[in-house]
Amino acid sequence: MLLQDSCFQTSKSKMPIDLYYLNLSPYCRSVLLTARAVGVELNLKTVNLFAKEQLKPEFVAINPQHSVPTLVDGDLVLWESRPICTYLISQYGKDDSLYPKEPKARAKVDALLHFDIGTLAACWTAMIAPVKAKELPKPEQKSVDKFHEALGWLNGFLSHKKYAAETDHITVADLVLVANVSSYEAAGFIINDYPNISAWLQRCKQNIDGYEELNGESAKKLGEYIKSMITEK
Repeated sequence: MLLQDSCFQTSKSKMPIDLYYLNLSPYCRSVLLTARAVGVELNLKTVNLFAKEQLKPEFVAINPQHSVPTLVDGDLVLWESRPICTYLISQYGKDDSLYPKEPKARAKVDALLHFDIGTLAACWTAMIAPVKAKELPKPEQKSVDKFHEALGWLNGFLSHKKYAAETDHITVADLVLVANVSSYEAAGFIINDYPNISAWLQRCKQNIDGYEELNGESAKKLGEYIKSMITEK
């Protein structure tokens, strides 16, 4: 049986929306931050990936890909965190500040969402996966270099304005990126060579509603878990 945690409530949404999640996952945390930003109630249901609960028949019946996060809103079932985040904003947001409707502004946000999954997170996974699988005692140098190349690009993107999509206000691009980047920082992979990332991360920590509750604590736990896997310095 999958564990139901609680209702993560706000005042706006009348009907609970089920979120199957694991709080260590940055992808799940980006959904929590987005839900808080738009005032949506989530009925949180933990899926313990370490215990392979994602393979239980009752969960596979909901999401054949058996991944988290998975959102169930009435007859809509969604997985993949970025579409979940943009759906929540489009369906429940009071305005379009988090995910702009103007095509050029939206394109900048979308570009960062794609960069996050297709480049930054992909480089992170390529670097960490062999260590997690115990194939290597530490990340391979060439994969570390590729990851830092991606961080360098992000550092450049963040040189324009306060927030990621060249805005002076938080967008969904920040809510998605911060869940990953804060985890990288906690694992010891963000250093002072990236001043724009460091400054942006501080702004996010200070200004994103519910940051520590919904993301900060779990990012630290994930960072410690990653550090524990690296057996050779």
